[in-house]
Amino acid sequence: MPSVVTIAGSPTHPSRSAGLLNYAAQQLEQAGLHVQPIIVRDLPAEALIHGRYDDQTIQAATAGITAARGVIVATPVYKATYTGVLKTFLDLCPAGALAGKVVMPLVTGGSASHSLALEYGLKPVLAALGAGLIVNGQYFMDSQIEVVNGTELNFKDQEAEAKFRASLDAFAAYIAGLTQK
Repeated sequence: MPSVVTIAGSPTHPSRSAGLLNYAAQQLEQAGLHVQPIIVRDLPAEALIHGRYDDQTIQAATAGITAARGVIVATPVYKATYTGVLKTFLDLCPAGALAGKVVMPLVTGGSASHSLALEYGLKPVLAALGAGLIVNGQYFMDSQIEVVNGTELNFKDQEAEAKFRASLDAFAAYIAGLTQK
């Protein structure tokens, strides 16, 4: 059973948002947590578009979310909010899929003017899925991070890296608190 599920909501590869998730997974695994990635663009497109809840791949992905103690969702900003491919997947998650879970939203975008996509786009849909504890949501501008070799994240801004590491530490501590209950 995964401790944490990461959900990559970018339709492209490589992507900065997926790079953030890879970085997070490395840090969390070093802290002793098991991380299961879900890369939405790799799920069956027909099942996503046609809302096929009964697709085995979709069911396996949503079962991982239901079993996890924590979920990290990352997406680039497209048209002022999270991506359509992420929306199609979140629509297939069962009601209450995030209930009782620690949830961390991450958003990447080209400029600071897109930062509200985190508060007004992504957080409300996560709350609608039952997330009671949404922590450490962060917005990263493209100028702060880059992806090297397709998956490795390089921080161009050391303050952003330090802030992200602190957020991941807090996220892991919340999950440890859930484990002890």
